[in-house]
Amino acid sequence: MKSVLSRGRPIAREWNYHSHRFVVLVVSRAGQNSSWINISVLIGAGSFLFALFLSAVFDPRIRLLHALQALIYIVVILLTRKTSSWGFGAGCIIALFWNYVNLFVTTFFKAGLQQLSILLQTGQLHRPDLLIAVVAVAGHFLLIIACLVGFIRTGPGGRSWSRFLGGGALAVGYFIAIVITTGRQYIGLLKRVFHL
Repeated sequence: MKSVLSRGRPIAREWNYHSHRFVVLVVSRAGQNSSWINISVLIGAGSFLFALFLSAVFDPRIRLLHALQALIYIVVILLTRKTSSWGFGAGCIIALFWNYVNLFVTTFFKAGLQQLSILLQTGQLHRPDLLIAVVAVAGHFLLIIACLVGFIRTGPGGRSWSRFLGGGALAVGYFIAIVITTGRQYIGLLKRVFHL
């Protein structure tokens, strides 16, 4: 059997003794995600990007912060498609961090659930800016699961785990840096998160 590359994709040519000709076999590319992982990362990160966009519409003061924050999720989508441990770590850990802050430190998610309850009971939505938190948290949970499963399926060794954690640390560090430089109104929240 002879292996060659066709359009960047590994294929194998094998002689078929019954038909007396070569048969071309497409071999799955090593390091390629299942389509459900790619779709889940896209939906999870996309949900959060949508939430960032909507909140920036409601509050112009956070537009720069949210534009810079969106870069994290775009990079996560691109890197996880390449089965990068850095990308899986960044996606999983930034989502864990954001959900931790909004589930346990702030009341943003709780207020969003209250708005969802009002919407379901009355058909009216008084504070759509708060409902966004429900979309963001749900998108993050999907992103966490997809990144963890995608990473585990790579059969990670010690070096891969280091890259996974490094990607997460870089994403959270970048997020903290943009909050300090462009979202100064949230510095008090960061101090509460880190008990400073």
